[in-house]
Amino acid sequence: MAYTTIDDPSVYFQSYAFSKSSGTGSATFDGNSDLQPDFLWVKSRTNADSHELWDSTRGVSSTLFADVNEAADPSDNRLVSFNTDGFTWGNAGNLNAAGNFVSWAWKANAGSTSSNTSGTLTSTIQSDTTAGFCIATYTGNGTTGATYGHNLGVAPDIMFTKNLTSNNTNWSVDGSIGDMVYGTNKLILDTNAALGADTNNVTGASSTLITVGNGANCNQNTSSHVAYLFAEKQGYSKFGKYTGNGNADGTFVYTGFKPAFVMFKQTSAANNWVMIDSARDTYNAADATVYADLGNAEENPASSVTGVDLLSNGFKFRDSKSFWNTSGGTYIYMAFAENPMITSTGIPVTAV
Repeated sequence: MAYTTIDDPSVYFQSYAFSKSSGTGSATFDGNSDLQPDFLWVKSRTNADSHELWDSTRGVSSTLFADVNEAADPSDNRLVSFNTDGFTWGNAGNLNAAGNFVSWAWKANAGSTSSNTSGTLTSTIQSDTTAGFCIATYTGNGTTGATYGHNLGVAPDIMFTKNLTSNNTNWSVDGSIGDMVYGTNKLILDTNAALGADTNNVTGASSTLITVGNGANCNQNTSSHVAYLFAEKQGYSKFGKYTGNGNADGTFVYTGFKPAFVMFKQTSAANNWVMIDSARDTYNAADATVYADLGNAEENPASSVTGVDLLSNGFKFRDSKSFWNTSGGTYIYMAFAENPMITSTGIPVTAV
């Protein structure tokens, strides 16, 4: 079996940092390949504004916010289009302001969807099984044990679900990595809460179906919901657990590729969701952080010699910041590749 089937990760995922003056405009990604985003996440680095999220299933006029528990905003002209290699924004929303920004983009199926009737709830799905990513939308029925289909072919390792219709409903983060167990506990993207008990939102996952309880976050009767499902792919993505050691010779986490993006969350205590990438920090150590659960402007809490080293085969911590490396703390992470360590033909890409 080949080490990876994805020699160029930029086909499926890209981080892109850019600066702009106020007003409308567009961004063109700078990866090796063109990428038309199907799931787009944008954050101002300069301003204390919410994270804005869109996907090509729901369309550009439906905006979600990672750091708040609000319903989708139907405002027009925040985002105007998903382009063949980037995106265009309009005269509303956070992107209309001047400043520095960062975006993260994933490819699914170029906006082409299909109806899946294999569960008790009909879902609309688009996915790419090579990259292990699926966008699913469905209408809840408020019934414990309801199911909806996906077509990843494997159970997702981690998934993010949001009620699109109702305010005061949290982002439910469920999976089977680290101490996360479907139907037992979950995290919440829009808060810093530790892993908490939960038996009424996403309660199970198989290679074909997601099972939900009667919780409002994931299965409120007559409400629309969206879920972003990720399955690990060798050499391209890694979702896992590590334990912090609390010192400058920090924990090393093996991914099998050079990360382009990593998001961390402590599960053993309340702490922020931390997001770093190689687009904002083009050399080590990476320490330009934004928090998925906060609208704060970007912080640089480390120094030029501390933070996180993004290596050819994983990442290593260089300080004891509690949100990523406190002694004895348990964490989960999700990482996507800039380069695989070894290509599909067995050629090393970068030195270890």
